[in-house]
Amino acid sequence: MTNKNELTVTLVKSLIGKREAHRKIVAGLGLRGINSISVLPDSPSLRGMLNKVAYLVKVE
Repeated sequence: MTNKNELTVTLVKSLIGKREAHRKIVAGLGLRGINSISVLPDSPSLRGMLNKVAYLVKVE
């Protein structure tokens, strides 16, 4: 399990046809393809990135 200070992010939708800025954000999160998972430390900057691409990812 993850710590209280970590978020598990999963890419659930394809990046095909999405904005270039959103593709770069997803790459910055460490996600490559659908169903890829990344465990990241919780921070305000991470939360801002997740808000931009909330329609593409699932956060736990």
